[in-house]
Amino acid sequence: MDTSRKWLQFYQADVFTNEPFGGNPLAIFPDAGELTDREFQQIAREMNLSETVFVLPPTDPRAAAKIRIFTPSQEIPFAGHPVLGTFYVLGALKRIPLQEPVTNIFYECHIGVFPLELIILKGQIEQVVMSQPSPEFLEVVSQVETIYELAKALGVHKSLITDSSFPVEVVSTGLPVLIVPIRTLTAVKSMQVNHAAVRDLCARLGTNGIMVYTTMTLEENSTVHTRMFAAPIGIPEDPATGSASGALGAYLVKNGVVEVGPTTEVVIEQGYEIDRPSRILVQVFSDDDMIQEIKVGGQVVLVAEGKMVY
Repeated sequence: MDTSRKWLQFYQADVFTNEPFGGNPLAIFPDAGELTDREFQQIAREMNLSETVFVLPPTDPRAAAKIRIFTPSQEIPFAGHPVLGTFYVLGALKRIPLQEPVTNIFYECHIGVFPLELIILKGQIEQVVMSQPSPEFLEVVSQVETIYELAKALGVHKSLITDSSFPVEVVSTGLPVLIVPIRTLTAVKSMQVNHAAVRDLCARLGTNGIMVYTTMTLEENSTVHTRMFAAPIGIPEDPATGSASGALGAYLVKNGVVEVGPTTEVVIEQGYEIDRPSRILVQVFSDDDMIQEIKVGGQVVLVAEGKMVY
């Protein structure tokens, strides 16, 4: 190795799966405190994954670490699978003391400080669960012209959206996403998406992507089947999206798509169409018809480690 060049240790994990090559891949740089903003973006572009996370010392004394999250094209303030994957790796590296059965910590990102749970069994991290910001229901999209434009961008007939009986709605639990009900699983699986049109539509609606869902599923114990198209942040299709899944969980409860109780559990299957099957667990805690808290969790598997030389 050329000693005049710098190097950084990194790890790669697959999130929302218990098997390598499923879920959503993530690169984690646990010692990124000396990098510049330009280097953050260059490295994320080089890794070319949906997200790359850089771990920094926290500025809030409650937090175990601060993270910055980059897609290949830009920094984003918050996301789901980067949080879960990063703290799985930090726990596996013993940079976070693990305590059975649950290790509770806080993490810091651009939008604040939030709690996180590591579920531990026999010294191993079985699951990582994050709390997300309170949901914001920003806009119901009902204009006929916009629905037609949306259907065209997704490559489906508009009746597959309008006949679902549930709204097209912009929801945020940290990042705004357009949630679109689709009547059949066949329609979701066979979509021919125009990513440029998705980008334009999201820009007008102020969202980071479009999550489509259907209550028809491939797996018997799944609640919904989803796909996530995030061209505005440089990700044509995401295999597993924690932030959007939290927003979808809130949407499903608010609109009565699922049976609602004090704790509503939703199992989301995603990524099957791009050969990265993923399972995302969402819990929505409600009281007096008001959503009090949303948690998103899943399994993580470490698949690679190495050095970035630059």
